[in-house]
Amino acid sequence: MMQAEEIAGLFTRDGQYLCARWGRPVAPVIFGLADESLAVFRAATAAVLADAGHSLAETDPEMGANMLGFFVRDWDELAGVPDFDRLVGQPGLPARLKAQRADQYRVFRFDGDGGIRACITLVAMGGALAEAHPGQLAEALAVRAMLTFARDVQPSAALARVIRAAYDPALPVVARDASHALRLAARASLA
Repeated sequence: MMQAEEIAGLFTRDGQYLCARWGRPVAPVIFGLADESLAVFRAATAAVLADAGHSLAETDPEMGANMLGFFVRDWDELAGVPDFDRLVGQPGLPARLKAQRADQYRVFRFDGDGGIRACITLVAMGGALAEAHPGQLAEALAVRAMLTFARDVQPSAALARVIRAAYDPALPVVARDASHALRLAARASLA
């Protein structure tokens, strides 16, 4: 069971608390995986959404897909993605990720009410993740796209309870005050 302080730490970056959830059904699409791996990632995403009690859709009416996953061997491959800088809104991102030796990165877009509108996950499979178990990696990436976590999290029963609590319709779609973590902790203890 996570305490409120620990939950607050999941959503606090540079002293600012932000916990946002999806405000619309999730319509995922994945690029760069072999067909046999694609099924594993789709199943993991569907399972995480079902556990949170959130909707999965074939398409988003505005964007087509709103949860995009790009899997590459190295960050240089992203140079071939049309309008990539415009898509992520961060010019030069692949070069920065390469310099930092990052193996994954997430970009969130938000609706007017602050709910998650889109999540773009970038994964470089040529480094440490090359040996990752596909099912475990798929679950971890799906979990990390469910809320605006301030750091990488690992799937666990306690984290699943926090995610379910965050998707409780009685809670706001977005919270910027750390007292929200108290509400998450209370609901997670009942889940």
